Amino acid sequence: MNEQALKEFLYKMADDTLIIGHRNSEWTGMGPILEEDIAFSSMAQDQIGQSLALFTLLHQLGEQEPDTVAFMRNANQFHNCILTELPNQEYDFSIVRHFLYTTSATLRWDMCTHSSYEPLAQLAKKVKGELRYHSLHARTWIQQLGSATEESISRLQRSLELAMPYALGIFEESPFEKELVAQHIFEGEKRLMEKWLSAIEEVLGKTQLVIPDLKLIQPVLGGRKGQHSEHLQPLLDEMSEVFRTEPGAEW
Repeated sequence: MNEQALKEFLYKMADDTLIIGHRNSEWTGMGPILEEDIAFSSMAQDQIGQSLALFTLLHQLGEQEPDTVAFMRNANQFHNCILTELPNQEYDFSIVRHFLYTTSATLRWDMCTHSSYEPLAQLAKKVKGELRYHSLHARTWIQQLGSATEESISRLQRSLELAMPYALGIFEESPFEKELVAQHIFEGEKRLMEKWLSAIEEVLGKTQLVIPDLKLIQPVLGGRKGQHSEHLQPLLDEMSEVFRTEPGAEW
């Protein structure tokens, strides 16, 4: 098994879940209703826990301790897609991002249950249970708000058009894509994107929202290679403040 290819794949998943988890945690105490404070806080806790599990797999493969890789790297060392690091903005954008990202993450983890790397396959089987709630939450809000008032529909549509180029960056291929597929570690980003498009089309088809023409969209890439927006480093500085102050602290 190509260990370098495996590590790159695990870092990509771990960084996605860590960064989106911290972004979602920012809704704690800020949501439009109490139930949403609780929902986003709970999902954020799940996501950060998933990142810890993935960083633990990386540690078993010879990488540094989970706390060190989570809190001591700079932005150009992270492999998360740029979608996850964007500021929350207003609630409509966060809901759309939540839907687009969670749909891809649910499918990715499901595909990982068949991975030839057994520790990842076993972890994926556990994580799938958590993601059922995340996916249900995202689909429910998209379907309700995407079929409600003229304002809610127009706001979600604008956010969908804003988020879609970044969402396509989720599927930026690894330099080791052929090795990942050939060694059955993962089926590949193209296959994941096909499943994702089918899934989001099914949900959005039940609303008045329209998927932007993908032929006219330039995907926002670079995150998988450490090329990030100006928003990531300030988020990392905030995330790591306690750890850098007191390295013995536990998350």
